[in-house]
Amino acid sequence: MPAFSLEPAQIAWCGELRTAAERLRPLAEKGEPGHVNRPLVVELGRLGLLDRLFTSGALDLCLMRESLAYSCTEAETALALQGLGAHPVHAYGTPAQRERWLPRVSDGTAVAAFALSEPGAGSDAAALTLTAQPDGSGGWRLRGEKCWISNAPEADFYTVFARTTPGAGSRGVTAFLVPADRPGLTGTALDMLSPHPIGALDFDAVPVTADDMIGEADGGFRVAMGTLNLFRPSVGAFAVGMAQAALDATLAHTSRRDAFGGKLRDLQTVAHRVAEMALRTDAARLMVYAAASAYDEGAPDVPRRAAMAKLLATETAQYVVDAAVQLHGARALRRGHLLEHLYREVRAPRIYEGASEVQRDIIAKELYRNREAR
Repeated sequence: MPAFSLEPAQIAWCGELRTAAERLRPLAEKGEPGHVNRPLVVELGRLGLLDRLFTSGALDLCLMRESLAYSCTEAETALALQGLGAHPVHAYGTPAQRERWLPRVSDGTAVAAFALSEPGAGSDAAALTLTAQPDGSGGWRLRGEKCWISNAPEADFYTVFARTTPGAGSRGVTAFLVPADRPGLTGTALDMLSPHPIGALDFDAVPVTADDMIGEADGGFRVAMGTLNLFRPSVGAFAVGMAQAALDATLAHTSRRDAFGGKLRDLQTVAHRVAEMALRTDAARLMVYAAASAYDEGAPDVPRRAAMAKLLATETAQYVVDAAVQLHGARALRRGHLLEHLYREVRAPRIYEGASEVQRDIIAKELYRNREAR
């Protein structure tokens, strides 16, 4: 990690986080793939890391995610999903909502989930079809489906985005806090490549009231985008942590591996590949830090910077992990090897919270919007 970009206290904290992640690994390994590892979530709470989700800025969130991902991706993902699911409540919720749920999220006794994607509306969040229909008594009934929802169907509550005004696109969406025990809410687990739980939710006339609304009526798109603008750079930080772990493993392997009368590192093709891996990893890290700092400073170009950070970092991590596998050879494909694990983990971030193609679209739109505003 480049010392010039961080304060000494931040560098020391990152070291502490890596050590904590190493200690969390045995607990993570006891978890069942595809299910919420509640003991791990509780331990993250006991260490005070979940509380930091609500008391830290974007840069600190990135440092947490990068440091945890380097040593234990399961711990990183458990932390990140708590933050993603609960941030709308923290930033836009009512005092009653915050009082009821945030302490439990912070201590790990309540699992949160962010329910935005649908079977026909993934990257195009404005095309949501799950409806909130007035029930005649001042409340609504939610009808429809959500899909590809992390922590579903095992979360304790969901931040759900539903269409309240038909035909209004992004201006007709409202966010609701929906506890998992609401009548009419059911879910199914999906068998996915990622080891953390991902599921589908079915809303069969699920009742919600004004007390469940997060933010303003028809203002849910702002809630969703505000959350994603914060978390997209930190997805990049997650990717950078994995890239750094793959790079360090490659440096160690190529330094000790005998090949063609010397060490693998002595081959120019290998040395140049390792140099490229390091170059891209550092470049991605710097863009992530820049985007997070812009968010913390309230800069006007956060959407563009956040999109750039997520795009560059996730694409970089894919390249670095793939290159690391290639340089390790067949051993890296063996179940249980660090790189086999990272190879499975690194693919999904290029899709979730806005696929790489969506990030490019955001960047281009922001560039042209700024040009026209001059």
